[in-house]
Amino acid sequence: MDTFYIWTIGCQMNKADSERLGSALEQLGLRPVENAKAADVIVLNSCVVRQGAEDKVVGNLWMVNPLKKQQPDRVLALMGCMVSRPVDDVAHEVELLVNRGVREVTVLGQTVDAYGYDLPEKPDLSLLLTRLNDIDGLDRIRFLTSHPSYMDDRIIQAVADLPKVCEHINLPVQAGNDEVLQRMRRPYTRDHYRELVGRIRDTIPGVSMSTDIIVGFPGETEEQFEQTMDLVSELRFDKVHCAAYSTRPGTTAHRTMEDDVPKEVKDCRMKELDSLQESILRDTNSVLVGQTLEVLVEGRKRGKWQGRTRTDKLVFIADDEDAGDRVQPGQSVNPGDLVNVEISQASPWALQGQAGDKS
Repeated sequence: MDTFYIWTIGCQMNKADSERLGSALEQLGLRPVENAKAADVIVLNSCVVRQGAEDKVVGNLWMVNPLKKQQPDRVLALMGCMVSRPVDDVAHEVELLVNRGVREVTVLGQTVDAYGYDLPEKPDLSLLLTRLNDIDGLDRIRFLTSHPSYMDDRIIQAVADLPKVCEHINLPVQAGNDEVLQRMRRPYTRDHYRELVGRIRDTIPGVSMSTDIIVGFPGETEEQFEQTMDLVSELRFDKVHCAAYSTRPGTTAHRTMEDDVPKEVKDCRMKELDSLQESILRDTNSVLVGQTLEVLVEGRKRGKWQGRTRTDKLVFIADDEDAGDRVQPGQSVNPGDLVNVEISQASPWALQGQAGDKS
């Protein structure tokens, strides 16, 4: 067998797992190809959270089955989420990435703050972050996605104390009503979540926070949805990832609850939530105009360089090529640069500014 093709559906975790698998296959002597028809090994890597992702994989199985018949020794494989990896294993991979020029890494997990529970030594996320913080040449560390039940004071303090760990925490709440949370089998209450967010903000100066919310969960009333809106209005997140509930075979919700919130109601609630979040971000981002923020340049889009701040704000950067005399001489930027950017404009979804000194 000489070639492989990995087809990925899902979030950053799936993409990261596919990259790791691809590297391992290349080390075994296989080479990647651009389409499944040319591959001796075909891997379908799917999200195990969203039903839509699994539906796509099932659909693609019908597409790749004929390829198996054409070439009986062709290998077809399915993969999903991975277990915790030992601290030294993760650190070794990060060291290899840094040697290749990587300046920022993201520690990914479906409940990343539960890291280590399934390992014999029972290391926790704070220990892993501390180990990665000691790696020379690494500038930034992020982690996601966290679960409120596992976010403890050790992790919070690690974010506050470790200089390379970015001041950004993704903490999905999913709903702002206790009855809905109970039906979701989320083992916390609205007040517990509010207290946790307050503790994080008290401990980590300038921390940004994002969350995930599901609208239209079975049985969600308009009053219950309004309590979610009230929670978002109170806590003023820096980002809200909103999704409409979709039934997923095999889950408790699918077996015991009717998907009784009409699609048009779900769509309306998503629009209401997006509108509220837009107004919040319009206010919070406007405060950043005139400030100088450190930005890691990621690439170029719509004629401008773009990157992210430590708090995960998207920033578009004017450089020598498109800013003329507004940029200091010699301050052109490239992917991977850490650049100090003076923010000149702010919208709800992005910032814009001019490049200054490099970090």
